[in-house]
Amino acid sequence: MASTPQDQRTSGELMAAIAGRVPLRNLHSQVLWHLGVAIVRGDYPEGSILPSDSELLQQFAVSRTVLREALKTLAAKGMIEARARIGTRVLPHARWNLFDADVLAWHFETGPDLGFLRSLSEIRIGIELESAALAASRRTPEQAAALLDCARRMGEAATPEDFARTDLEFHRTVAEATSNPFMASISTLVELALTAAFTFSSPVRDPAAMEATVAAHGRIARAIEAGDPDEARDAMKAVITTGFARAAARMEGEGA
Repeated sequence: MASTPQDQRTSGELMAAIAGRVPLRNLHSQVLWHLGVAIVRGDYPEGSILPSDSELLQQFAVSRTVLREALKTLAAKGMIEARARIGTRVLPHARWNLFDADVLAWHFETGPDLGFLRSLSEIRIGIELESAALAASRRTPEQAAALLDCARRMGEAATPEDFARTDLEFHRTVAEATSNPFMASISTLVELALTAAFTFSSPVRDPAAMEATVAAHGRIARAIEAGDPDEARDAMKAVITTGFARAAARMEGEGA
């Protein structure tokens, strides 16, 4: 099984790499990645039974231990369930852990639809608006300075990967500035949604979109620095909705 060259990574693999996860680093990861993508893509529909262990061992040319570990990982993500005398069944989509980095990456590997992107934007609105407001009330001077610096560095990014990494740093800092450990934990989903969105539609190659995105993040940073929760909420909502609109326009353009 050949790994994907660095310069030919797919959107799901690029997303995993930006988020600090390398999907094809060893045999376990390779088997997990290919089975996960196959399930999300519908090669093995909900309720279907996966091929037997012997078939999968032949397909991937790995040890039984490697295969079992990959299957255990898929089960932990809510995607499959092993039953005695029946086999390993693919569970309904509603059981899958969509907060999981791999599961989200596999959706982008197979090409998410507009509804999936809209759902990501909606969950971000549900989390990040209040996160920005809390940050405006609780941020330290150092955190306010870090946000302003992130917004500046976003404007200097030369590649989609660099832009996405800086954007992730920005939103992590917002979450940390809330001083709420639950908000910081939930921000992991936000980071994944951001990474996914930017691997799909980055503003870096569009000067006008780049300028607008950097300015919008600067607006959030200044609102948090000024201690203005209402302005921070409004600025954050504008960033999320504009990002979704850009991704949606690209999807509709490609489908035309």
